[in-house]
Amino acid sequence: MAPENLPATAGPTLPDCLRHWADTDGDRPAVTFTDFATDRAGRRRTLTWKQLKDRVDAVAGALPVRAGDRVAILCPQSAEYVVAFLGAITAGAIAVPLFDPGLPGHAGRLAAVLTDCSPTAVITTAAAEDAVREFLAGLPGGEHVTVVAADKAGPVRAWPAPAARPDDVAYLQYTSGSTRSPAGVVLTHENVLANVRQAAHGLGIAPTGTTVSWLPLFHDMGLVLGLITPLALGMRSVLMDPLAFIERPVRWLELLGDHNGSWSAAPNFAFHYAASRVREEDRAKLRLDRVAAIVNGAEPINPGVLDRFHETFAEAGYTPDKTRPAYGLAEATVFVTTGPGVPPRVTTFDRAALGAGTARPSDDGLKLVACGVPVGQQVALVDPETGVALKDGSVGEIWVHGPNVGTGYWQKPLESTETFGARLTGDHEGLPDGPWLRTGDLGVRYDGEVYIAGRIKDLLIVDGRNHYPQDVEATAASADRDIRPGSVAAFAVEGTDTEAAVVVAERRGHSALTTEDERTLAAAVRRLVSDAHGLALRDVVLVPAGLVPRTSSGKIARSACRDRYLAGDYGKALVR
Repeated sequence: MAPENLPATAGPTLPDCLRHWADTDGDRPAVTFTDFATDRAGRRRTLTWKQLKDRVDAVAGALPVRAGDRVAILCPQSAEYVVAFLGAITAGAIAVPLFDPGLPGHAGRLAAVLTDCSPTAVITTAAAEDAVREFLAGLPGGEHVTVVAADKAGPVRAWPAPAARPDDVAYLQYTSGSTRSPAGVVLTHENVLANVRQAAHGLGIAPTGTTVSWLPLFHDMGLVLGLITPLALGMRSVLMDPLAFIERPVRWLELLGDHNGSWSAAPNFAFHYAASRVREEDRAKLRLDRVAAIVNGAEPINPGVLDRFHETFAEAGYTPDKTRPAYGLAEATVFVTTGPGVPPRVTTFDRAALGAGTARPSDDGLKLVACGVPVGQQVALVDPETGVALKDGSVGEIWVHGPNVGTGYWQKPLESTETFGARLTGDHEGLPDGPWLRTGDLGVRYDGEVYIAGRIKDLLIVDGRNHYPQDVEATAASADRDIRPGSVAAFAVEGTDTEAAVVVAERRGHSALTTEDERTLAAAVRRLVSDAHGLALRDVVLVPAGLVPRTSSGKIARSACRDRYLAGDYGKALVR
């Protein structure tokens, strides 16, 4: 579909959208945060569009920034996060959506990102201000960063903020995972609002609906669904803390049922978690017939999980057509493909044929969920080695071209050119030469829809979160001197419902460790990885030196190590 035929947003920039709704519908509720930390029943705090704009303007006025300065958002999940994010952009700065230092297991990543983006100012809350200042004091130059509390903004600056333009950078979306080489996707107002229009049409989002989200606002899907889409379309946004969902997933479903025509999004693990943890007596009270749709994305989609979710909540009024499988990534703002309002389409492909690069239906094999079609952008399946566009039914790397694709990675010109500047070769009638975004993901277009077949990159995606294996490996290697540095492999394996992470590590010396020593060593690895990455390992396998495979250039061959693990070449794991 041509961009000119997509639904309109309230303005060409995010501040324009906020100004429009404050001026035309100022007394209508804009954002509601449901606080389960102070009230188990959920204390609701609502800002109207006019109140939101006034709060945003106050924060913008308190920021001593110039156009192009970076402002990091270090707020907990709250209405203040929305105010802080929009306040930074309204001030003419580039927002960097992050999290407060109190989030367990993320201190290393936060420090790396702050070092990479070099913010002039940080916005937090009054309650978190002391912790933020203490954290900044431990970073190079951190003592020079201005700290502003979104809920007690200081005096207004003397100069007016410049008017934003569509091609101005709105924010940097740092991709999940790496603490050693953080990559901030540069997204303009035009990129972001184009993606809202694409998603709104592809999903059929009605502006009269309400978005309900527990996803972190520093996550690309959480930010776009929970903040930017409602802002652009004038919808009401209802937010809750991710921890509140983990504690009682029924809270998410209850909020969805409180609003007619409600929308949400969640990774595959959340569907499994909700189906497993919501009690029968709680299910009986749910009103899921009021739900418009829930997008399933951000990690591989398990068909069995969808079946279980649909069966579990059928009596509450939830029907399979409300589930919308989708594919996307931060480099394309978030949404790339999504399906129509019909039950998810599951196709069984011959496993061997798919591994060889061809999608061939089979009665027995690998079941994949269709992730729909692109809207307002183009997707090509490409041979990653030659750059040649492949015909339908062939497995290739997913390349994306459209106005929603970011301009590159923050201050990383070489990586930006490699990822965002790809060009097709050979015959590609109807497709532009470039530039194309290389996603690093493998997929296939079959019978008109895109299926995700796997990943070229070794990224671990567990419970909806990305983890770079080299980071996990470095952490595991530091757990004990008996683990050989540079001889650790981390990879993902299929679990019952979601993917899980495994670490295989070589131990020093040739003498065998006792079972108790192995358990102690493995427990240290698990604890350190959990603390550093928030990642629970499914298995830790300790092997003699030389058994972790490497490539010809000496790099850890993670895929080969995974194959050996699944084949049982390492024997029965001592620790599970």
